[in-house]
Amino acid sequence: MDTQIWDTLVESMKNAYTAGLSEGAVPRPVIMPLVRGELVGLIRVRPTSAGRDAQTGIAQLSNIAAAAGADEVVLVWETHDVATACQLPVTGPAPCLNMVHATKDGGHVLHQLPYTEQSSPQSPEGQSSPAPHWLPAPEPQPGGELVPPIRAAVDFSFTPLEIDHPSPFGVTVVLMEEDGYNIRLTDTFAP
Repeated sequence: MDTQIWDTLVESMKNAYTAGLSEGAVPRPVIMPLVRGELVGLIRVRPTSAGRDAQTGIAQLSNIAAAAGADEVVLVWETHDVATACQLPVTGPAPCLNMVHATKDGGHVLHQLPYTEQSSPQSPEGQSSPAPHWLPAPEPQPGGELVPPIRAAVDFSFTPLEIDHPSPFGVTVVLMEEDGYNIRLTDTFAP
């Protein structure tokens, strides 16, 4: 992946995370598939219930990447949020925004962006909201350990879908939207 594209994705996710925290919510896990270096879009996990449903919802992010024939994916999640939603132990730094870049050849690199929460200035309504104070990031970890639902999403992103339809990508987008996934495709991949 081009360094400029990576830096743009990192900055975009940090900004989205900062905005989400200021609104009182951690953004849900997201996948960004790429085909020949071009971003397909941004797909955020559907609303889930705790436990197995959250694990399944995260793993199913892979469907859009598989349907698009992605050769790279970037998955983004928050350590505490995914551990709580999936009822898994917290592993790695927390709080931490995690980004994994995975390629079709089976390799992946885990990037961790730890932070502390600090109160932002009070709004005109007198409310203060948390904002992340980004800490120095550890070195990227080639082959870094991934929590099970993220690992499944990475693995299945490159497994071709067996869909008997003239437009496997289009039907996958429709079905995922019907299931509650938030899908924003780039102009190139919009149906």
